[in-house]
Amino acid sequence: MTDTMTKEQRSRCMSRIKSRNTTPEIAVRQIVHRLGYRFRLKPQKLPGSPDIVLTRHRAVVFVHGCFWHRHRNCRLVSMPKSRKAFWRKKFAANTERDGRALRQLRKLGWRALVIWECQITDSVRLCRRIQGFLQG
Repeated sequence: MTDTMTKEQRSRCMSRIKSRNTTPEIAVRQIVHRLGYRFRLKPQKLPGSPDIVLTRHRAVVFVHGCFWHRHRNCRLVSMPKSRKAFWRKKFAANTERDGRALRQLRKLGWRALVIWECQITDSVRLCRRIQGFLQG
C-alpha cells in the first residue's frame, strides 16, 4: 500500500509531532512538582535523555508515547499501513534504544520509572505510582 500523502505533506505532518513539552510530559511534571520534588529537564549527559531527572534522589522518569515506544497490549499502538518494513525497523530500533538506556542508567546507579502516555488519564493512580517510586 502506498502513502496517501505526498512526500511534502507527510514531511510537514511528521515535523509537527513534538518531542518535548508534550501533554503527557507536562502532566507528569505537574504531579512531580505538586508532590514537592524539584527536578531538571532532559539533561544531555545521561543515557536516553530522561524527561525528568531528580538528581538528589538519583532517579529519572521517562514519559513514553505508546505509539513511538511500542507499549505492549496498548490500544494506542498501531502499525502504519504503508512502508511496513521501514516502520518495523524504526520501532525495533526505538525499543532497543530504550532498553539500552535503562540498562545503562541502572548500571550507573540511577533508578528509572517509565510512564506511558495511556497512563496519564488516571491522575490519582499516576500520582500514587510516582510518589511510591520517588519515596522508594
